[in-house]
Amino acid sequence: MRIVIAPDSFKDCLSATQVAAAISGGIKRVVPEAETICIPMADGGEGTVEALVTATSGKIIPTPSVDALNRPIQSFYGILGEGKTVVIEMAAASGIEFLSQEELNPLIASTYGTGLLLKAAMEAGFTDIIMAIGGSATNDGGAGMAQALGFKLLDKSNNPIVPGGGSLGELHTIDRSNVRPLLNKVRITIACDVRNPLLGPSGATRVYGPQKGATPEMLHQLESNLAHFARILDREFGTDWSDLPGSGAAGGLGFGLLNFCQAEIVPGFGLISQITHLEEHIRKASLVFTGEGKIDAQTIFGKTISGIGKLAKKYQVPVIALCGKMEDDLNELYNQGVTSVFAIGDKPMSLTESKERASELLEATTERIMRIIQFQAKNTQS
Repeated sequence: MRIVIAPDSFKDCLSATQVAAAISGGIKRVVPEAETICIPMADGGEGTVEALVTATSGKIIPTPSVDALNRPIQSFYGILGEGKTVVIEMAAASGIEFLSQEELNPLIASTYGTGLLLKAAMEAGFTDIIMAIGGSATNDGGAGMAQALGFKLLDKSNNPIVPGGGSLGELHTIDRSNVRPLLNKVRITIACDVRNPLLGPSGATRVYGPQKGATPEMLHQLESNLAHFARILDREFGTDWSDLPGSGAAGGLGFGLLNFCQAEIVPGFGLISQITHLEEHIRKASLVFTGEGKIDAQTIFGKTISGIGKLAKKYQVPVIALCGKMEDDLNELYNQGVTSVFAIGDKPMSLTESKERASELLEATTERIMRIIQFQAKNTQS
């Protein structure tokens, strides 16, 4: 029996690699001879570096940077197994997980740290870079990232604007004289499944601002500032990317990368599937396990589980999805190719307990599922 294990992470709990290991353990309890192919997944957000480095036998490069409030941190980027392509996770520098609830403030949070990671990769000689841009604490349109790369964002008095989304309304001109020539030699691909534009009701600020600490008053200021930022960049670069799906990802970092780095946006799941050869593995499998922390009605909109279901449906391979919590009507997910969904809890418990026991619960739930599958297989053979 060949089983593909391709889960996303369980947020704030287990990495995709840890989830895959737990599922594999549950399978081996029942069918020790099963061939398990572990392919940790991500959709362009947190965990993308680990997923791609693991799948390609690459390596992680520790790299100093700063968090969204400009405090020094030890971050990283990944090099794929072929040795030529770098993967950078903006969440590893400018991510919301570095900040406490009290520290969240998109008026001052900046993507400068993400720019430092990009700069480090370029200075190391890499010219093919994948940017994973989920999980941000920022709403600065990628301004901080641009400043780290040498762009001078100046106000009317020719002074640099301060970091954060709160200062974008002061931007008057952009001085490119100190931009590193290396930037012209780099090809940057943005791995992103978020389809939001930069501005408007479905834009970066209105949709994601509140979860980054924006009050109703801040939302108006941040939206106005991003609109001003977009006008200045249109004047400076001659392009208007503000309506492009994905330009609003990560507080507008997608927009900034498009303008300052001539980047290209591609679907995160599709890119990761291609690099990991996921479809080929599924085509040869007899069963697929996947999962993520929460499965609900939003899971159908391009997330990992939905994508895996669609691939497996092409080859009529059953898909079992595991999660910590499930909500809503999941019929559309089943229509997309997922065979069944199982929550791993074995009794009423607190969120804290469920996180602490997540690996154990995943393994035990997988074991129970495999016992049913094994029983059915034996009956079919007889």
